[in-house]
Amino acid sequence: MDLTINEKRVLAALIGSGPTNAEALAEKMDAALESVIQWAHLCADKGLVTLEKTVTEQAKLTEEGEKYAKEGLPERQILAGIDGSVPMSELTKNPLSKIAIGWLRKKNWVTIKDGIVFVNENTAVGEDELALKNPVPGTPACKELVKRGLAEIVENTEWKIALTPEGEKIAKGGLDLREEVATLTREQILSGEWKSLPLRKYSIGKLPKKIFGGRIHPNQQILDEIRDLLFEMGFTEFHGSIVQNSFWNFDSLYQPQDHPAREMQDTFHLAEELPLPNGWEKIRDIHKFGGDTGSTGWGGEWSPEVGKKCVLRTHSTSLSIQYLAEHPNPPLKAFSISRVYRRETIDPTHLPEFEQLEGIVMDKDLHFGHLLGFFKEFFGRMGFEEVRFRPGYFPYTEPSVEPEVWVDGLGWVELGGAGIFRKEVTAPWGIDCPVLAWGLGVSRVSMLRMGLKDLRQLYKSDIDWIRASPVRRC
Repeated sequence: MDLTINEKRVLAALIGSGPTNAEALAEKMDAALESVIQWAHLCADKGLVTLEKTVTEQAKLTEEGEKYAKEGLPERQILAGIDGSVPMSELTKNPLSKIAIGWLRKKNWVTIKDGIVFVNENTAVGEDELALKNPVPGTPACKELVKRGLAEIVENTEWKIALTPEGEKIAKGGLDLREEVATLTREQILSGEWKSLPLRKYSIGKLPKKIFGGRIHPNQQILDEIRDLLFEMGFTEFHGSIVQNSFWNFDSLYQPQDHPAREMQDTFHLAEELPLPNGWEKIRDIHKFGGDTGSTGWGGEWSPEVGKKCVLRTHSTSLSIQYLAEHPNPPLKAFSISRVYRRETIDPTHLPEFEQLEGIVMDKDLHFGHLLGFFKEFFGRMGFEEVRFRPGYFPYTEPSVEPEVWVDGLGWVELGGAGIFRKEVTAPWGIDCPVLAWGLGVSRVSMLRMGLKDLRQLYKSDIDWIRASPVRRC
């Protein structure tokens, strides 16, 4: 039977003794306790030793428990200072009162009436007070001390190791306790010395220990894949602040100031304000009477103060319009993958924060067919072979559409909204050609690509799930 040097050392140390405590065996072998137990398990797997495990519980007082064992529980200390009765206002001056008053009432040691604390007759020493002197695991009093943080249960594990008849036979038959050689030197190979050395044996049938190296989160892998795909399609990436004023988040996108999307139940409003950009008057005129676009606008009043108020961006379209305002000349192809925030009720398909893919394409002679063609190409490269479109409505695009993809087991799944920016959105910034725009919930794309049922899984720190997820190669 092939044995390692450490297995042989365990057998040799057990010769002539009965069941031996693991601690004593480790001391005899001058080795770490954990190592000796591991080696004994290897011997046990080969039927050479037996292991008997005994687990005992011991109750140990915490530092706070030790203090109260000497001074008494807070309720007992407080009680000792009451002579029949005391006003509650006076009692609460004692630092222990925050802990003690509840326990005094729970143990029925006092009665409180009209702001006066009266001591009851039965205030005998309780089981928990006795347990402070000698806590016994499993007793109700000890459990109460553990709940109060005054005691803790400590498990003591003891191993007994003994030779089996087979192990004793091998041990007495003679063991080669020379240190095994795991690595050969050049000289040992050239001289032939390796032939007489006790070489360490290896089993090629055993799997090596699994190593988990660093890796990118599965959701981030898909976001990077989308980013690389858009770069390949000729897009430029843009970024922006999480905090936006209502002007950029709503007003510049032709959403009226009384639109339901601005309500508290849909949007995270902040106390801060940011100034309006130069030319904000054009947006005001667009809302009030359509400006010089030929539109009639929304009518009514438009308040600059409302436009200054800040929100957590509810969509990354607020970044798109700012990018267009800074780059009004065609051609332009740009995108942003940004975290957005909405007051959603958390469930398997909705979260209050998620990533959104925002895209814009601007050039002369663009039309709605180009937008549909982009989605066919984009979703096809993302692995969704069937794509269809539903008419949609958004205040800032016309015509508007909601793309859907077919997912086996789920059917048609809507992934966002898209359209051509209205003239009311682009004209104030000097843009006179069509702008294709879309916003897609890429978190939902990740969820579908990974076959998840719950969107929350994407944001959990579940190391086992991350390790089990396949690495995606773009």
